[in-house]
Amino acid sequence: MVWSAMTMRGACAAALLVLVALAAGARAEDPYHFFEWKVTYGTKNILGTPQKVILINGQFPGPTINCTSNNNILVNVFNMLDQPLLFHWHGIQQRKNSWQDGLPGTMCPILPNTNWTYHWQPKDQIGSFYYFPSIGMQRAAGGYGLITVHSRDLIPVPFAPPADDFPVLVGDWYTKDHEVLAKNLDSGKGIGRPAGLIINGKNEKDASNPPMYNVEAGKTYRFRVCNVGIKASLNVRVQKHILKLVEMEGSHTVQNTYDSLDVHIGQCLSFLVTADQAPGDYLLVASTRFIKEVNTITAVIRYKGSSAPPPQQIPESPSGWAWSINQWRSFRWNLTASAARPNPQGSYHYGQINITRTIKLSISHGKVDGKERYALNGVSHVDPDTPLKLAEYFNATNGVFQYNLIGDVPPAAGTPIKMAPNVISAEFRTFIEVVFENPEKSIDTFHINGYAFFAAGMGPGTWTPQCRKTYNLLDTVSRHTIQVYPRSWTAVMMTFDNAGMWNIRSNLWERHYLGEQLYMSVVSPARSLRDEYNMPETSLRCGKVVGLPMPPSYAAA
Repeated sequence: MVWSAMTMRGACAAALLVLVALAAGARAEDPYHFFEWKVTYGTKNILGTPQKVILINGQFPGPTINCTSNNNILVNVFNMLDQPLLFHWHGIQQRKNSWQDGLPGTMCPILPNTNWTYHWQPKDQIGSFYYFPSIGMQRAAGGYGLITVHSRDLIPVPFAPPADDFPVLVGDWYTKDHEVLAKNLDSGKGIGRPAGLIINGKNEKDASNPPMYNVEAGKTYRFRVCNVGIKASLNVRVQKHILKLVEMEGSHTVQNTYDSLDVHIGQCLSFLVTADQAPGDYLLVASTRFIKEVNTITAVIRYKGSSAPPPQQIPESPSGWAWSINQWRSFRWNLTASAARPNPQGSYHYGQINITRTIKLSISHGKVDGKERYALNGVSHVDPDTPLKLAEYFNATNGVFQYNLIGDVPPAAGTPIKMAPNVISAEFRTFIEVVFENPEKSIDTFHINGYAFFAAGMGPGTWTPQCRKTYNLLDTVSRHTIQVYPRSWTAVMMTFDNAGMWNIRSNLWERHYLGEQLYMSVVSPARSLRDEYNMPETSLRCGKVVGLPMPPSYAAA
């Protein structure tokens, strides 16, 4: 169907009244925030080439979702694109609620010229996150935005309120259309190198005039940095200023100071900067890491009353892998600070929990039918027409996917890659060690949906049980995305206590598109509403579950 403006406004008003009524009648006291997004294409000339960009309400980046822990977030998405659309809320754990996760493995897409409303909570979470369109290569066309989750009023934050809170959505950018990038990958080609970097949707010129950030001497400011790119790790720094790290993907950190910080694809962090220099203009600088041809972008930070241009000398990015690894080792969880709950973060002693299972996931790539594919433990993931979560919920997995095509250890070298939906199962509430092995010559980063994990260790070569002797079992940062350096391993530890269907993926979107991902099915044997919500009655249906009767409700908690 096609809406007129009046029809759209009327429908939205009616939907809003229903949602308000539901909110008023709900037992939960957490506030509701309502968003209405009209998602369209628009033409923008960001890096010298006019191109099609995904806009939300005419904006790129999209609107910031600014909320507090446990708030109810309702986002009514009107898809005005010519393709199906989903939004993924990167880093939001969707406790008991993978129905709202916004990936092809968990949800049917919002079809063109239709709308659908997401309803989720940042349950027991605080920090810096972002959202993006998750189907195909749409992520390369924009459509992303910041999510800021604040602590509740009665829970102390381990630093004074900053004078302002600045977004830094920075990443690589391609001038080729996202559909062209997808066709290149489908035909066996690569996507090549990015055309450059952008900050908050702007090129260097537009990030400087007018200045992107305005400050006053003597005050302290929070910068929330997310690497929203699809290819390159970045290093971020500020001319003449020190960065005090305070938060990383929802965890308060030990407040170490740095000249610069590496931020890998899919990662977010917050640092404080005190305006303690002579009034003038200074540059926030971001540069690509581990790529031969370095791309750099700057944005102007202007002191009030400034009449001086930025210093001509731009601080150089660090070089080499060792510097980056050593910096990672310096990141520490703030054990005494409270996060979303009043109890200290350090009251959870992850290093004292017995590991019940170790899953070692190794990256591989090779040709399948003459075209490049990436795989985890020999299986290159393919999204079926019926979302995995829906097929599981309706007991309709036959012909859709099989569980555990891969084992907990990688297959022998040279094993041919198989293309199929890649789904493994995990026992509910078990403490599992996941080891990522990257035999490639380039860095990778991995994200686990639905959870925060403890990145206990990383090192060169292949992982063995002896590597556990190097783990940080006290205060590594709890987070959702971690880098795996070339020809190296990274080990994370976590309790699988969030029932649902959860994506484990590479954040290098070319590799993700070509199959370097899988889904983890975590089922509560109790089938209780204490552990997982029923599928919402309003959920979209597609594939094999169209027309099937709704399964019996989970038992009351």
